[in-house]
Amino acid sequence: MQNTFTIFPAIDLKNGQCVRLRQGLADQATVYGADPVAMAQHWEAQGAMALHVVDLDGAFAGAPRHTEIIRTIITAVKIPVQVGGGLRRDADLSTLIDAGAARVIIGTRAVAADGGGADLKRLTTLYGDKLAVGIDARNGLVQVRGWTETTPLQAVDLARNVCRAGVSAIIYTDTATDGMLQGPNQEATLALCRAVDARIIASGGVATAEHVRRLAQLDCPNLHGVIVGRALYEKTATLPDLLAAARSNAS
Repeated sequence: MQNTFTIFPAIDLKNGQCVRLRQGLADQATVYGADPVAMAQHWEAQGAMALHVVDLDGAFAGAPRHTEIIRTIITAVKIPVQVGGGLRRDADLSTLIDAGAARVIIGTRAVAADGGGADLKRLTTLYGDKLAVGIDARNGLVQVRGWTETTPLQAVDLARNVCRAGVSAIIYTDTATDGMLQGPNQEATLALCRAVDARIIASGGVATAEHVRRLAQLDCPNLHGVIVGRALYEKTATLPDLLAAARSNAS
């Protein structure tokens, strides 16, 4: 993965198609393409330096449902691909890493033991920097099982726990802003970045290049990038514009 502030175009898979959900609700899906592989190649051609792929059916079912499509995406592009959604078994993580995934993301599994415990430490030993934890939260509280369950666990506390277990990257999604195109939750993102040393990738709410510029300008050296979905598919912003906004902060 890149060391600069990275824009991750999102490819969310449901029923074999490329979709976006409104606030993570399964019945609020909009289909943006029937060929996820072609979509991945499109974002690469537009200048993407990495992709974020989520198996939505896997997230809701608790087991992967699009492994072969994801494998094809990974082989069809030359840029790194990070993958999440329903990865609750060691075998599923290994399958995707063997397929070439740059990073595999666990969420529900990490929350099961408040992010700590021997299991997560064992996984960080096995997979190192290729393992990330997805922390999805609404009003500061962690959500699991495809955002269908809200726990009493604070996102910042979970982040501290997973970092103590050796996790080096966290995907942080503010589920209230996800798909709403009203801007990211900068306050929550800043709080999480300041709580831990791990790389943080933010997600949720980006609609414009200005939103990216504001995130990139936060005083957070460990804010690694942002995932963007609906804004790209509904063309409220172009990928070249978002990439330029990210670069402007580094200049």
